[in-house]
Amino acid sequence: MPTETRMKSSIAGALDLPPGYRLVTLREVGDAFAHACANAAELGAGTLVHVGRFDLAEFAVVLEPDEPLRTARRAFYAGMSALLDALAAHAPPEKPVAVDWPDAIRIDMGLVGGGQFAWPQGPEDEPPAWMVFGGMVRTVSMTGGEPGLNPLTAALEDEGFDDATSGRLVESFARHLMVHVDAWQEFGFGAVARHYLPQLTPEKGMRRDIDESGDLLVRRMGKTDTERRKLIPALAKPSWLDPQTRGPR
Repeated sequence: MPTETRMKSSIAGALDLPPGYRLVTLREVGDAFAHACANAAELGAGTLVHVGRFDLAEFAVVLEPDEPLRTARRAFYAGMSALLDALAAHAPPEKPVAVDWPDAIRIDMGLVGGGQFAWPQGPEDEPPAWMVFGGMVRTVSMTGGEPGLNPLTAALEDEGFDDATSGRLVESFARHLMVHVDAWQEFGFGAVARHYLPQLTPEKGMRRDIDESGDLLVRRMGKTDTERRKLIPALAKPSWLDPQTRGPR
């Protein structure tokens, strides 16, 4: 993360957020990510937009980095790491949580949600005016079917998560995001990468790294060639999001 991230003072709200956050709560029909992106310049850094829904933990946070856009995009990985930590804090013992690069989160192989990221157009060598990380996690299944009938999807309630309500998950995310931002500031982005990379869905015989632009570098053990998976096109359309239902697939 940048060496300094500006955050406005927190205000009273329904969520118990750490100092430095400003809470904006939307009704159930709201779209946290769209609202944060549309109003980021006015809302300012540290604003956390939360939608009060029963079935989803839906939120977005505004960031104001002070490093060039080409490297500042790596803040996406800090957001994903914080979301993964929030899930791990409520997960049953030994419940597997993994990421399909770069943005989809699976619990015991079932898709539960993920992260998304946006920034304004601008020069790659200048800091962007704002960035927005958005997260969405299915807390309760609304399909009415028996748990386990569709192993490709998951909900926290069905997976035995402890007190993983929307509010508790967002509060936990906010705390963990500050931890990862602090680690980035003190030790460099490598601290974030070392936390995120081990949580990727395993690929046998592969070594994976993240370069300065946020691209994923994949090397097969014993080979010299490197495969580059570009972050920008991968973030253009969230792999986990159903545009019709506006929820995890």
